[in-house]
Amino acid sequence: MTERPEPTFDPRALVRSLPQSPGVYRMIDASGTVIYVGKARNLRRRVGSYFTRQAHNAKTQAMLAQVADVQVALTHTEAEALILENNLIKELRPRFNVLLRDDKSYPYIYLSSHQRFPRLAFHRGSRKGPGRYFGPFPSASAVRETLNHLQKVFPVRQCRDSFFENRSRPCLQYQIERCTAPCVGYISEADYARDVRHVEMFLDGDSNRVIDELVERMEAAAAALKFEEAAGLRDRIAALRRIQERQYVAGARGDVDVIACVVRESMACVQVFVIRNGTNLGNRTYFPKAPPETNSDEILYAFIAGHYLGGNAPPELIVSDDMTDREVLEEALGGDAGHRVRIRSRVRGERRRWLELAMSNAEHALSARMSTQASMDRRFEDLQERLELEAMPERMECFDISHTQGEATVASCVVFNREGPLKSDYRRFNIEGIEAGDDYAAMRQALERRYLRVKKGEAPVPDLLLIDGGRGQLAQAEAVLGELQLTDELTIAAISKGPRRRPGEEVLHIAGREDEYRLPPDAPGLHLLQQIRDEAHRFAITGHRGRRGRRRQRSSLEEIPGLGPKRRQALLKQFGGLQGVQRAGVEDLARVHGINRALAERIYETLNG
Repeated sequence: MTERPEPTFDPRALVRSLPQSPGVYRMIDASGTVIYVGKARNLRRRVGSYFTRQAHNAKTQAMLAQVADVQVALTHTEAEALILENNLIKELRPRFNVLLRDDKSYPYIYLSSHQRFPRLAFHRGSRKGPGRYFGPFPSASAVRETLNHLQKVFPVRQCRDSFFENRSRPCLQYQIERCTAPCVGYISEADYARDVRHVEMFLDGDSNRVIDELVERMEAAAAALKFEEAAGLRDRIAALRRIQERQYVAGARGDVDVIACVVRESMACVQVFVIRNGTNLGNRTYFPKAPPETNSDEILYAFIAGHYLGGNAPPELIVSDDMTDREVLEEALGGDAGHRVRIRSRVRGERRRWLELAMSNAEHALSARMSTQASMDRRFEDLQERLELEAMPERMECFDISHTQGEATVASCVVFNREGPLKSDYRRFNIEGIEAGDDYAAMRQALERRYLRVKKGEAPVPDLLLIDGGRGQLAQAEAVLGELQLTDELTIAAISKGPRRRPGEEVLHIAGREDEYRLPPDAPGLHLLQQIRDEAHRFAITGHRGRRGRRRQRSSLEEIPGLGPKRRQALLKQFGGLQGVQRAGVEDLARVHGINRALAERIYETLNG
C-alpha cells in the first residue's frame, strides 16, 4: 500500500473558498506555527491580495515565502474581528506582527471611601472591590509622585489596615507631619472626612474649589487669632498651587491621550502623554517589536488596539499619523470602553503643540535607546522575567557596608536607572553610635536615614532595593521599610556570594518569598545585579578609606598635650582643615585664639616631625 502524498498548499483554491465577510486570518508555516495574524472586512479580498498581487514589500515577501496554510475565523463585524485579532496576537505572539510587551494592568490610586477612616494606596489589578479608583496613571512612578504630593497637602493615612488597627501610639508618619494619627484619635472623624473629601475633589480635577475652601478656612482662622492654624493652611494652599503649576495643561479639557510614533532603522518608539481632567499625569515610552519596513501608521494601529482594548481608552486620542480603518478602531474601542472614542491626527493650537512635544520626546527616546540602551534594556528585561517582577524596574538602589574591624564604618547607596548608573543620586552614610563591626545595625541605620528622606518626598521611591548580604540583611531592610510603610511600593532583594565566593554563583533572596534564586552565569539580569552590587561595594570602600584616613590624621592633633576640643576646632576653622594646619608655621599657629607659642611649637613639631 503506497502512502498518499501530503496535500500541497494551493492559495488560489483557498481564496476561492473564503467568504466575503469579516473575520480573522492566521498565516501558518510548515511547522504549524502561526507567523502572522490579521483581520479583514472582507476575508476573500484581503487574503487574496497576498497571493494575487505581485508588488509586496520585503517584510511581506519574507512572510509569504514561509506560509504553508491559512486558517480563518468568521466574525459578525470588523470591530469584532479587531478585538479577536488583538487577543490572538497577545496569545500567539506571531513574529511578523507588531508585538507589544504584555504589561500588567495600569496603576491606580485607591481610596477606601467605604471605611470610617479611609486610606490612600497604590493599586494595580482588578477594580471590583469597594472604594474609589483614580486613574489610570501612565506608570507606577506617576502614582507614587501623586501620592507623595497628596500626603504633604492632605495628611490622609496610607498605612495598611492591619497596621492602623493595632496602634497604641502615633507612628513616624505623624511625627513628620504626613498623617493626623486617626488610629489613636488625634483627629475627629469630621475633620478627617473633610481631608478625604478634598483628596477626592483634587483627584477629580476640582483643585480650584479645594483652594477656595482652604482660603476661607485660613481667613476664618486668622480672624479668630488662630495664627498657627492659618499658617498651616497657607502652606497647604501654596503646595497645591505648586502642584497645579507643575501639572496643569493650558487649553486641554477632558481626558486625552497624546500618542506619537517614530520609526528609524527598523526600531520603533511610541510616546504616550496621559491627560486627565486637564492635568498632565506624565508620559510613558514604549518600544514595540515590529518587522522591518513596518510603517509608523501600522505600528500606531497595532499599539492602540493592543494598548487600549480592555476598557482603558479615554474619549479622545490624538495621534501623530492618520490610519486606515480608523473608524473601525474607534468603534471597537468605544464598544469596549462603554463610551465614544475619537481618534484625531489633524489638530491645531495647544493640542498641536502637545503632539509636537510627544514627537520630540519619541525622537529623543529612540536616539538614546539606539545609541546606549540596547544592552541595558536586555539586562532589565531579563531581570524582570527571571525574578518574576510585576513590572520592569525603572529605578534600582543598592546598599553596602564597609569598615576595617569596625573602624570608620561607611554605608553606600548607589542608584541605577534604565540608562545605567545615576551618580548624581549616589549617597554615603557615616555610621555612628553602633557596636563596632555590627553590620546589621549599620545597615539598619543607613536604610532608616535614606528612606526617611524618601518618605518625606526628598528622593524618589525605587522599584527594586538590593542589599549586599544574605537573609539577615534582608530582614533589616524589611523591618525598616515596614515601619516606614514602603514595603508595598518596592521589591526588596538581597544578593550574597555563593559558598566559593566566585562570580556567577550568587544567591538571591527576595522579601516575601521562601525560594532562593540562582541565575545562570551568562544571564544578562545577573550581570546587571553584579554591576550594581560591585558599584555599591566600590563606592562604600572609597568612602570608608577616606573617612579612615581623615580619622587617623585627626588623631595626631588629639594626642598633643594641652590641645583640647575647643582649641582643635579653632585651629581647623582658622586654617580650613588639617592640611592647612600642617602647612602653617609656628607664628601663624600662635595667632589663633587660645594657642600660645609653646603650644604652637608642639603642634608644629607633632605634625611636621
